[in-house]
Amino acid sequence: MKKVLIATVKPFAPAAINQMKNLLDKAGYKMILLEKYPDKKALIEAVKNVDALIVRSDKIDAEVFEQAPNLKIVVRAGAGYDNIDLKAATNNKTVVMNTPGQNANAVAELVLGMMVLMARNQFNGTPGTELKGKTIGIHAYGNVGKNVARIAKGFDMNVVAHDPYVSSEIVERDGIKDYENVEDMYKNAQYVSLHIPATPQTIKSINYELLKQMPDNAVLINTARKEIIDEDGLLQLMAERPDFKYISDIAPDKRDEFETRFADRIFFTPKKMGAQTAEANINAGVAAVNQIVNFFENNDQTYKLN
Repeated sequence: MKKVLIATVKPFAPAAINQMKNLLDKAGYKMILLEKYPDKKALIEAVKNVDALIVRSDKIDAEVFEQAPNLKIVVRAGAGYDNIDLKAATNNKTVVMNTPGQNANAVAELVLGMMVLMARNQFNGTPGTELKGKTIGIHAYGNVGKNVARIAKGFDMNVVAHDPYVSSEIVERDGIKDYENVEDMYKNAQYVSLHIPATPQTIKSINYELLKQMPDNAVLINTARKEIIDEDGLLQLMAERPDFKYISDIAPDKRDEFETRFADRIFFTPKKMGAQTAEANINAGVAAVNQIVNFFENNDQTYKLN
């Protein structure tokens, strides 16, 4: 009998766990649940004899893999996977997958929700602005970006995008102007929504030189990763431009400085909340289980990352 460990410091919703267990029971697999575990030691102890692992934002590094000789697959229930050491997984002959698209609508709705909040001056009673007629630039046109575009169109916004890995034909087929040059997009978008991963190429790539090209009353929205932001450059820009605003689902390392200097022009969620909906929670968990079952039963490696 295959043993599947669900290890989450931030637990899945009970409804998600129930559906995940039903699917594993149907497949003849045993579910082991480790929620809100106190430390890494507890995680290492739990992975020693399992065949599969499902995590959320939990860090799975070389030390964890070394203690999991039977582990054949790890599924990150979500899109981002920088919390998993892919090289260590490969050395351990473990396949790593994510569940792309399952959280996309939830993140996209948060993007527009935070934009409304900031456009209305955080509902402080002063006159704000409308989103209608404004231009939003989508930096990376993947699953989340496509959903942001769909919802932004409902606000009657003008939508443009930049993604070197997605063809102009695909972007323009959705009725969106594609900018081949990233700087051109920033020059023409009052709002820019970030959906790029944190890689050696993208870390601190959202910097002063790029952001200063945005038009008056610019707003930067980050539901991706904090590492992609050059915080010193952003602080410099906000000091120079009292019209510039920053809203993020990931609090920056220099949060205190941002809040002290620019309290009325920034907003950070208390914790990462992009995927924190009942629907996304269930979707990602169920997808993770289905991928594990299909991997073992059919050798399906569709979402393999390493």
